[in-house]
Amino acid sequence: MEQINLVLKAIKGDEHSFEALIIQESDKLYRIAMLHVRNKEDALDVLQDTVYKAFISINQLKNPEFFSTWLVKILIRTSYQLLKKKNKTLLPGELALGGMLESVNPNYELEVDLPYAISKLEPHYQTVIFLFYFHDLSIQSIAQSLEKPEGTIKTYLRRARIELKKC
Repeated sequence: MEQINLVLKAIKGDEHSFEALIIQESDKLYRIAMLHVRNKEDALDVLQDTVYKAFISINQLKNPEFFSTWLVKILIRTSYQLLKKKNKTLLPGELALGGMLESVNPNYELEVDLPYAISKLEPHYQTVIFLFYFHDLSIQSIAQSLEKPEGTIKTYLRRARIELKKC
């Protein structure tokens, strides 16, 4: 409820409320940026561009309860724009994946095997797995962020799980 009030204030032009919202979301946004661009400098660039774009267009946000989803959507688009601009592709990165999983599970076998298995998935499967399991986003939120139907997200999750079981 407090976040919705901050979003409403930010939409009306309150810079301090917008700053508070960004601080609340910063860790999650950074992790998602690292997932996509795979290095610290690019992730920080993506994060900075995302905050700028969000600040400029916050008045276009129609549903304050979806602020977080809206922000993730901007971040993902900005990540893809940066990768396209630098002619990079999303390559499996065990170091990036392993670093994200260290705080999630201290089991050594999972730290070694799970990042490797996830890195073998197609990029859209990787994104859905990370958003669902590691960032605790709902299927509806992921669908809105990726601009895909909920059924597609469920299919991606199911297929990704099947692929992970094969590894």
